Amino acid sequence: MPNDSHTLLTPDPGVTTGGQEPFPDVPADLSADVFRRIAAEPDDWALFLDIDGTLVDLAETPDAIVVPPDLPATLMSLSNRLGGALALVTGRALHYADVLFDPATFPIAGLHGAELRDQTGAITRPDITPAFVTLKNEIAKTVKDWDGVLFEDKGAAVALHYRLAPERCADVEHIMRRASVAIGGDWGLQFGKMVVELRPATASKGGALMTFLSQSPFEGRKPLAIGDDVTDEAMFKVANAAGGMSLRVGAPGFETQAQATIGSAQEVRNALAALAHAGKP
Repeated sequence: MPNDSHTLLTPDPGVTTGGQEPFPDVPADLSADVFRRIAAEPDDWALFLDIDGTLVDLAETPDAIVVPPDLPATLMSLSNRLGGALALVTGRALHYADVLFDPATFPIAGLHGAELRDQTGAITRPDITPAFVTLKNEIAKTVKDWDGVLFEDKGAAVALHYRLAPERCADVEHIMRRASVAIGGDWGLQFGKMVVELRPATASKGGALMTFLSQSPFEGRKPLAIGDDVTDEAMFKVANAAGGMSLRVGAPGFETQAQATIGSAQEVRNALAALAHAGKP
């Protein structure tokens, strides 16, 4: 265990197209059924999509993810088919998500709902206090020599990734718990796949869905929420309660609110591409 002078943060030891079968490569279960329903009734549905692990495959670091070249155009075509009722709901900062899908832009909830851009382009963001900036700097200094632990400054949130150093899980969790206590109730912890994040406490992906569903063009539609991680459970719950559908990407390693599963991000991309082109000559 490395020694560090920052005692606050020191860890304790120890759809049908072209004569082909509709929705190829999608499991013949509820997940395939919901895409067929959307293809038949595109004006009745809204689509809410996580990014990492859902639209794109996970990578060892956040910057290493690869966006397939045709994905932005597929999403834009699908958004047009749904009358604009497609939003991205992600833990990434809004500006970084925009870079991934450039030149396409969509309504988006970033930082698990702490940041939000609606259909008009209006953006709401939380305030970043001087105390939070100081705390982020302390966290960065503490982990700078920890091989495999990646510090990610998201502006109004901060994350420590340990996918490259799974043995550091307990250390990372300890540091982030101590940081959460130090900064107080305006920020809270979010645990994900090999990552712990300190983010605005009032934000959630479920809250973001509720906000979108109160606005045009989402209002009055049934939501389909697709995600892969525990961070997506809040939006699954809201989608279910609103009479919609929730899909979990991959087999959950925990109890989930999702009504059905779909095998992988590639299967999600296949289904969205089929849906985007459904009914076209």
